[in-house]
Amino acid sequence: MGLKVVIADDETIIRLDIREQLQGHGYEVVGEASDGFDAINLCKTLSPDVILLDIKMPILDGLSAAKVITEENLAPCVILTTAYSDDAFIQQAKYLGIMGYIVKPIDSKSLIPAIEVAVARSREFQSLKRDIEEREKKMEDRKLVEKAKGLLMEKRKISEADAYDYIRMLSMNKRVPMGQIAQLIIMSHQSMPDVP
Repeated sequence: MGLKVVIADDETIIRLDIREQLQGHGYEVVGEASDGFDAINLCKTLSPDVILLDIKMPILDGLSAAKVITEENLAPCVILTTAYSDDAFIQQAKYLGIMGYIVKPIDSKSLIPAIEVAVARSREFQSLKRDIEEREKKMEDRKLVEKAKGLLMEKRKISEADAYDYIRMLSMNKRVPMGQIAQLIIMSHQSMPDVP
């Protein structure tokens, strides 16, 4: 497995117990925190695969820390550990995009399967997110190429096919994506004054 895990809980004994369970199943515990601020900082420096966050911690609670960690993509899989199974906490966890919610007391029979399922869901989610980002980038590149083609057609008095071929040729010769070539063409035409 080899997953890197950060454990955040204000109770040392609980952290130790979770650490032993995780290490016994081949996980690598890369850091421990006793409050939400330290949990965030550990995620920034250690880039764990999973963070286990207790909801009730001093200084900054687990839900607030989870919000920062998910919004800043500091760990792909956030799992809350708590003695509270209140509906309000569960709703907040769902809203924040938490991948798992484990009610204490925690034993390896529930901890390990919960982590495995949460990590699998997290990977699916990250893959979908990357696909969406790639599609959005392609759409943006297409818009840029269309705009650059229009500028070339107008300025050089060439056909749409010739304008596209010119952008494609530059892309291949310079080994730069067509979207980037198009963006440069647009920028150069915006900064150039019209010459009579």
